[in-house]
Amino acid sequence: MGGQEQNMNSYDVIVIGAGPAGLCAGMYAGRGMLRTLVLERGLPGGELLNTELIEDYIGFESIPGRELAEKMASHAVKFGAEIVTDTVEAVRKTEEGDFTVETGLGKRYRAPAVILTAGGTPNKLGIPGEQEYAGRGVSYCAVCDGAFFKRETIAVVGGGDAAVEEADYLTRYAAKVYIVHRRDQFRASPIIQERALKNPRIEVVWNKVVEEIVGGPTGVTSLRLKDSGTGEASSLAVTGCFVFIGFSPNTGMIKDHYDHDAAGYVITDTHMRTSIPGLFAAGDLRVQLTRQVTTAVGDATTAAIAVQKYLTELRERESAGVGAS
Repeated sequence: MGGQEQNMNSYDVIVIGAGPAGLCAGMYAGRGMLRTLVLERGLPGGELLNTELIEDYIGFESIPGRELAEKMASHAVKFGAEIVTDTVEAVRKTEEGDFTVETGLGKRYRAPAVILTAGGTPNKLGIPGEQEYAGRGVSYCAVCDGAFFKRETIAVVGGGDAAVEEADYLTRYAAKVYIVHRRDQFRASPIIQERALKNPRIEVVWNKVVEEIVGGPTGVTSLRLKDSGTGEASSLAVTGCFVFIGFSPNTGMIKDHYDHDAAGYVITDTHMRTSIPGLFAAGDLRVQLTRQVTTAVGDATTAAIAVQKYLTELRERESAGVGAS
């Protein structure tokens, strides 16, 4: 029975994360006749589930994020990928050269190759009131929580694509949306900026840093701001604060040393190989210029095909009596 259980938990490749990168990797690996497991802590789709409309994925001029997620998951399953809901807690390379993956439900899976596609976690401001009012006015997801702020005045903190795009989205609910940015210009792409700056419900608060989120029994009531240049303090009356200041890569489950940049993003080569043989990375947790659905699935395609090549070479070396590196 023990041997059967070990065999049941053994795969050719384990994909960690079921966002666009993970689902695409699962589809290509399954299509390549590899026994493929995709582990995801929540519903398949990743950040697609937090995006109302996708308008920059080639072939779909406009598609709801959840619909695209469902299509991707169905496609992966159709080609043989097994999707399991569980939280990955540890990925370790064994002395034999393969990997063990340990989960929150106490499961242990084994495979000679792993593709990391676990994405990232929203960065926090790390200021007084943020944790206290999380879920009571402080949010990191416009699609999830926007409807709770109908006809209210709210703030979005940040200046990149996500912040400016989500501020525009939130105006369908809120009467007024302030974008609070610490600099005097956005980092967002021009087309996203143009759309937001033309929106009469949006007002930009330039050169301001949020120092505290103030509230009471009913939730958030205001933000305490500081001028980036003069240091002058001010207050902004709002009932909601949406924070979009980037993501940190979800790489804590990797228990062996791997090459990464100063922010913790995984360094790979053009084949999506990490510095650990057999460990591949794709999507938002990888060092790259931009993080989009298109780049995620492109990474994943490369990673899945590279895994097929890696496993073929591994088997050839084993047949020849040469150990894995």
